Amino acid sequence: MDSQTQMKQIVADAAINEIKSDMVIGLGSGSTAALMIKSLANEIRSGKLKNIKGVATSFQSEVLALELDIPLIDLASVSQIDLAIDGADEVDPGFQLIKGGGACHVREKLVASKANHLLIVVDETKLVQNLNQSFPLPVEVLPNAWKQVQEVISKMNGNSKLRMATKKAGPVVTDQGNLVLDVLFNDGIKNPRDIEISINNIPGVLENGLFVDLTDKVLVGKIENSIPVVYSPSKVG
Repeated sequence: MDSQTQMKQIVADAAINEIKSDMVIGLGSGSTAALMIKSLANEIRSGKLKNIKGVATSFQSEVLALELDIPLIDLASVSQIDLAIDGADEVDPGFQLIKGGGACHVREKLVASKANHLLIVVDETKLVQNLNQSFPLPVEVLPNAWKQVQEVISKMNGNSKLRMATKKAGPVVTDQGNLVLDVLFNDGIKNPRDIEISINNIPGVLENGLFVDLTDKVLVGKIENSIPVVYSPSKVG
């Protein structure tokens, strides 16, 4: 197991300690969240956790949970989610996030905003001082509006590209049937609250990957003296 996978695995396992029986859990998307879902399934199978219900944030997490026999409940029928556990592509010192590397950020944000607590699990490579200096901000757009949205974002000093699929001709299509623009702003994003609102106000935009003031706790995996360890940084600001 390479060092990054070790970091992801140990932090995924640590996240399970936050779960108690009888909880409704938001099941995140991405590689670290997938490891968490597998660890959760082991705890349910062993009987350590009982009466757990999951709310999937993507088709990926839904399929994995079903394969592992984790009971699922639809987001529309949930009155509240006790705890959502998810990964992130970037985390700044104030626990503001960029998510959407897997194009699942719309459902992820719906689950996160409905959760009583949002726990983010990452390896230390995802920690940044300023958002969007290297990782692009995903913006989900209606298929016939991507060019128009791109032109508006350009006037906001943002450079955007339509995300193209791999092993498939054409663009990435989200679970909602939309397209994704990946945006890099000049000098990154220093005011995520303003940028989130401004982008979502552009006609044709469904949602963007800025998760602002949603995260309650972050668990970080790192390698220390050749051993994978987990720590929880303090929120700044």
